[in-house]
Amino acid sequence: MSRAAVLLLVLVALLSILPAFASAYLLSVVTLILFFAYAGQAWNVMMGFAGQLSLGHSLYVGVGAYAAAILFVRYGVGPWAGVWISIALCALLGAVIGFLTGIVVTTGPITAPIFLSYGLVKGAFIASEAAASLAVYGSKTAVFRHFGALPLPVITQGLITGASLMVGAWIAKRFVLRLHPDRFRLLMDALMLLSGLTMLYTAFVGVRS
Repeated sequence: MSRAAVLLLVLVALLSILPAFASAYLLSVVTLILFFAYAGQAWNVMMGFAGQLSLGHSLYVGVGAYAAAILFVRYGVGPWAGVWISIALCALLGAVIGFLTGIVVTTGPITAPIFLSYGLVKGAFIASEAAASLAVYGSKTAVFRHFGALPLPVITQGLITGASLMVGAWIAKRFVLRLHPDRFRLLMDALMLLSGLTMLYTAFVGVRS
């Protein structure tokens, strides 16, 4: 047996008996260590072996962790079963998002209702939407650039447009923070309705042409 296999068996044995004598704080620290080790290995597989830059891991890591926690806390599903359910959920979510973004080339109309359904409003909603969009669009930019589908002039135009949007968001910050949560939800519902109608119009025009 190789040295690496022996060390792995020793580590598994220590982790198996750790909950029997470790405090809650120590268990939380070890859990975080293993969690970040898992996230790092995901990067290693994508960038180290496949050579593909991906910034979307945080979305699926968060979804998997949240799903496993909810299954355990609310439904009593143990971690060993919950982790497989979470993996299946993340795989399904990735397939759906990949299919939809391939059609509409955006994620805002997809993720916004999810964030709103969890009660996020105003600053919390905008920050969550921005973080998710940064991860998704960063990954898409790297992939499109890798396959030659995103020339440098387009990237420059995108950076200029993004900079102007950032200025607009900064100017609108005070207005958004003063909005009542109910009015903010109504505003977002109206924007989602407008976005959906725009997609339907674009689809019908494309079919007719």
